[in-house]
Amino acid sequence: MKMQSRAEKTVFSCALEGDAEGLQYLIDEESPDMLRETDDVGRSVLAAACMLDRSGFARELVVKHRADVNAHTARGYSPLHCSAMWGQLDTLKTLLELGADPQAVTFRSERAIDLARRYSRWDCVDYLAWAEAKQSLQASINEVRDILAAPERVQGKLSKEDKNICLNTCSAKSDWIQNVKNPTIQDLEEQKKQLEDVLSPILAKLKAQGEFVIIRRTTFDGSGAC
Repeated sequence: MKMQSRAEKTVFSCALEGDAEGLQYLIDEESPDMLRETDDVGRSVLAAACMLDRSGFARELVVKHRADVNAHTARGYSPLHCSAMWGQLDTLKTLLELGADPQAVTFRSERAIDLARRYSRWDCVDYLAWAEAKQSLQASINEVRDILAAPERVQGKLSKEDKNICLNTCSAKSDWIQNVKNPTIQDLEEQKKQLEDVLSPILAKLKAQGEFVIIRRTTFDGSGAC
C-alpha cells in the first residue's frame, strides 16, 4: 500500500499491525486529525484495518477514537465494503454491530453483499443476508412507531384500540429480536410477516385517508439476493 506522508505511513503501519497502543501514542503526541488521513485511493485507516481483519483495532477506532464507521471513498467504498470484498467475516460482524450500513452502495450501486457475492466470499454473503433480514424487521417496527408518534398522522384516523394493537405488536417483536438467540433468516422473515399480517389492515386505514404508508415485504436468501 503506497503511503503519501510520514504521518500517514505511521498511522497505517499501526493498522497493518493492529497496534492500538501505538495509534494512541501517535494521537497523543501529534493530533487526532491523523485518523482523517487516507491512502492513495482514498481509504481510511479504518478501511485498511478492515481489509486486514483487525477487528479489535477497528472497534478501538470507532468506539474510542470516533472513527466514522460509514466513511467512504470518492467511489463509495466503505469499511464494510472492504471487509466484504476481502472476506473478513469477524471484522464485518464488528462493523455491523457498530452501526455500519449494509445498504450503502458504491459508484457501481453495489452493496457489501453484492461485492461479497462477486468475490465468492460466501460466509460474508450468508451473514450479510442475515443482517439485512434483521435490519428489515427492525426498520418495519421503527416505521410503525414513527407513524404512531406523530399525532397529526393518526389522530381521528386510528382508534385507541388500533394504536394499542400496533404498539403492543411492535413491542413484542422488539422483545423477540432482543431475546431470541441466533435466529435464522427464515425466523426473521416469519416475524416480519406476522408483523405485517397484524398491522397492515390497521395501517391501510391511514392510506385510505390519504396517509402514505408502506411496510415492505422483502425476502432474503442465502445467496444474498433480495
